[in-house]
Amino acid sequence: MADARRIVVKVGSSSLTTAAGGLDADRVDALVDVLAKYTGPGGRPDAEQGEALQKEIVLVSSGAIAAGLAPLGLPRRPRDLARQQAAASVGQGLLVARYTASFARYGRRVGQVLLTSDDTSRRAHYRNAYRTLEQLLAMGAVPVVNENDTVATEEIRFGDNDRLAALVAHLVRADLLVLLSDVDGLYDGNPASPGTSRISEVTGPRDLDGVDIGSAGKAGVGTGGMVTKVEAARIAAAAGVPVVLTSATYAADALAGAATGTYFHRTGRRAAGRLLWLAHASTPRGALTLDAGAVRAVVQRRTSLLAAGVARVEGDFSAGDPVELRDEQGVAVARGLVNFDAKEIPQLLGRSTPELARELGPAYEREIVHRDDLVLLDN
Repeated sequence: MADARRIVVKVGSSSLTTAAGGLDADRVDALVDVLAKYTGPGGRPDAEQGEALQKEIVLVSSGAIAAGLAPLGLPRRPRDLARQQAAASVGQGLLVARYTASFARYGRRVGQVLLTSDDTSRRAHYRNAYRTLEQLLAMGAVPVVNENDTVATEEIRFGDNDRLAALVAHLVRADLLVLLSDVDGLYDGNPASPGTSRISEVTGPRDLDGVDIGSAGKAGVGTGGMVTKVEAARIAAAAGVPVVLTSATYAADALAGAATGTYFHRTGRRAAGRLLWLAHASTPRGALTLDAGAVRAVVQRRTSLLAAGVARVEGDFSAGDPVELRDEQGVAVARGLVNFDAKEIPQLLGRSTPELARELGPAYEREIVHRDDLVLLDN
């Protein structure tokens, strides 16, 4: 942890705002005070070497909707998407302005990056997101990332910023992900109940067998809960990024490498970037049912999906959209980016690629889903 040079830090709404909505400037400043010590010229002095260890920090910050509640006279977080988007529109500007002013006390610049899952599962958009974040870091700015709540529809939302943070950590090739909450780690039960204790380390999924994590929170100003943080930690750890889950109060300890919160060890290696987004951040716009031979080819031999193996198509999607690939029992076995519109596929079902090329032209001499745009799902 102490040696991590590129760190993604995620902070939730409850750590930045008041219970009634609106930014808490003191809380924002307290967080920035910690982050600024580890970035920019000088960085954190190393006790043994006497050298300055500069870290690159990407901040994934919730709080846009919560910050917009009070200015719009909303007593609580609205349930409908339109008013959430309106609150985000007002609140996002206030949030970034507060960060800009707070980091300016240390001579640090801030860059806003708003993402939807649609931006990051498509090849060109994914590359653009990566280049933007890399350039901001190279130029000494602190990227402040949030979901683009103002325009995101239900179909293209990440759903929670914990998952977004895990995916951003993979995107920027981070050495560490720090999830800051209002709880100082993962407990083996309700932290408010007597007899529960904090879990200091998680080496793999089996360590959490029998642990009551609870459900995603929907009350107050945020949408997350411990379950979303554990899921985010699982995603990041499986992609080769270790995770620290702790309270915003102990952010300095987490960045310094001190023992705090719950530490999730790596459980896998870094995967192809877009495939991680496709598996965890995309919402299928339709489904393709495969015959048994196509299922074996896709799952066991890791081949592309050809028209000859598709038995049925469902949904209304366009070329480039994510779709589910299902077996004949309706079980989703994979997810991929489709190369044809839904209305085009029925005429292709069960036909070989050479046949389609002869009858319909060279534009149809390609896969329904290419293996580079396909990820297998755990069932």
